[in-house]
Amino acid sequence: MKIGIFIYPEAEVLDFAGPFEVLSTAKRVGDKPWQVFLIAKDKNAVKVRGGMQVLPDYSIHNHPEMDILILVGGDHTNAYKDLATLTWIQEQSTKVNQITSVCTGVFFLAESGILNGARVTTHWEDIAELKESYPELDVVGDVRWVEHSPFVTSGGISAGIDMSLFLVSKLADKSLAEKTARQMEYPCPPL
Repeated sequence: MKIGIFIYPEAEVLDFAGPFEVLSTAKRVGDKPWQVFLIAKDKNAVKVRGGMQVLPDYSIHNHPEMDILILVGGDHTNAYKDLATLTWIQEQSTKVNQITSVCTGVFFLAESGILNGARVTTHWEDIAELKESYPELDVVGDVRWVEHSPFVTSGGISAGIDMSLFLVSKLADKSLAEKTARQMEYPCPPL
């Protein structure tokens, strides 16, 4: 299982660090042969929210085939309109088994045109903008995550942790998701 997490300048730290922690912890406690890695537009260090510098493992031009792609939120206003990134997302949508988003990462999916009227969610603060910008989507609020196969979208920031625990329950089982949450000392959401 190869899981890529896409980051970009001003990405929200917990949006990618939360899912990374959940999936890498599940790998460890469940003895799963999963690979979890970060992807950016290029291999240079990415300055994310708060000024943290993050070195991605791969670029969009040079990464392993993936089973799951996670797109994260943050200050996405410049990044989600980038043509090379959108083309890459469209290409990946035909190759991966599952695409997920955390917070405003859903704007990448919507802008790339691959959601096709899917039921989605995002950070509560961005619900109105998502509805207005993409009226063909079924945008819902007051939920931690929404599954509309092959997509899973989550609310803001910490909701990505809940969504990732849900993914663990799908990739393995509910027991591993619960063990992962316990190891992280995080309350496991209803799965």
